[in-house]
Amino acid sequence: MSSRRALVILLAIVGVALIAVAVYYWVTPAGSLPSFFPGHLAGSAHKHLKHGLAAFIAGIACLLGVWMLTGKK
Repeated sequence: MSSRRALVILLAIVGVALIAVAVYYWVTPAGSLPSFFPGHLAGSAHKHLKHGLAAFIAGIACLLGVWMLTGKK
């Protein structure tokens, strides 16, 4: 497997995972987030919209990288 193909696969996996994390941030209160997630606040009902937005934008950037790497030369 070429290094370019490995990079495309890695970027695609990371991009989809980041978008899933963004959705999780948007639907889960801060008190219910896993303790290793940034923004975890025990007992809080607040939802971290900005954390979700940052994860979403990073995920889209990864998927744009996949698109750029797999396009015609």
